Amino acid sequence: QVQVVESGGGLVQPGGSLRLSCAASGSAIIFSTYSMAWYRQAPGKQRELVVSISSRGSTTYVESVKGRFTISRDNAKKTVYLQMNSLAPEDTAVYYCNTPRGSLKWGQGTQVTVSS
Repeated sequence: QVQVVESGGGLVQPGGSLRLSCAASGSAIIFSTYSMAWYRQAPGKQRELVVSISSRGSTTYVESVKGRFTISRDNAKKTVYLQMNSLAPEDTAVYYCNTPRGSLKWGQGTQVTVSS
């Protein structure tokens, strides 16, 4: 089964940027057929799907991140990226990647903290 490892989080000031990476194991051909998504879970809140990208590259975003976040993928590297700009304190959360259905084993996530 495909497994994922998230990385790239950290502490950033409001208005700053981060790029998250999600590296998948297994076959690149199989990975290329998966739609993938980024989720986040803020303290005391449920995990929410933030953005997704289909196998063909079509993307969907929740309203709160539109214009600030960009998802992309490199199928040859079996990696999904999340470029986050204009970060705000409300973006503070642990960020995870998975399929839009959450069908893969969840990784440990990567912590993003936006604070001055």
